[in-house]
Amino acid sequence: MKRRNLLVGLGAGLVAGCSKVGQSEPMQTLFDWSERLHNGAHRALGRKALAREYAPEDISPFFRGNGTIEPDGGAYAAHAAAGFADWRLAVGGLVRRELALSLDQLMVLPQRTQITRHDCVEGWSAIGQWTGPQLSTVLQMADLQPEARYIVFRCADRLNGAEYYESIDLEDAFHPQTIIAHRLNGEPLPVRNGAPLRMRIERQLGYKHAKYLTGIEAVASLEGIGRGEGGYWEDRGYQWYAGI
Repeated sequence: MKRRNLLVGLGAGLVAGCSKVGQSEPMQTLFDWSERLHNGAHRALGRKALAREYAPEDISPFFRGNGTIEPDGGAYAAHAAAGFADWRLAVGGLVRRELALSLDQLMVLPQRTQITRHDCVEGWSAIGQWTGPQLSTVLQMADLQPEARYIVFRCADRLNGAEYYESIDLEDAFHPQTIIAHRLNGEPLPVRNGAPLRMRIERQLGYKHAKYLTGIEAVASLEGIGRGEGGYWEDRGYQWYAGI
């Protein structure tokens, strides 16, 4: 999979200014190499290492929404009005057992609560307490086929007419802090923060934490999904592995 790093951490203005340079073949090669080095360094240090967890007194007084703060369309509004009682999380792809899980079914699974810092590529951070089942629990229920290499997250929101999606590899999928969050700071997840379900991928930047989660799909390759780069923002130049 072709991967690009447009130095998004330096801000949108710098990205725009560098876009023509980034499109050149030598710079593209450098960006690809940089991302491979970044990912390799994280693996060498141990991507299974836990992200820092904080104390309750460290929780930010307000956890802002970012990007989509409410999906368009009557279907989502109807779900929200009904308290997401009919919301289902579909789990499929390269699994031996397809699932369609309600919020109640997700809530009776073993839960993990963690207080972590959310780092946005735009430069802001916030600390929040997240609760939900580990993604690994759901994947074990679905029973992955041996060919599965990546986990794709499908979302209810759309940006510029395109479906928002994200993906991670199995190492991050089975990380103990990778959870399907349904609560923030002890309360049901607010709409602005991705209700009723969002991913927490604690060792990566915020755009990897897919909101308004509707589906989880196990795949062998990311080719043919979106533009083939592994996520909505990755299809537009962000790096696929956004480790912090």
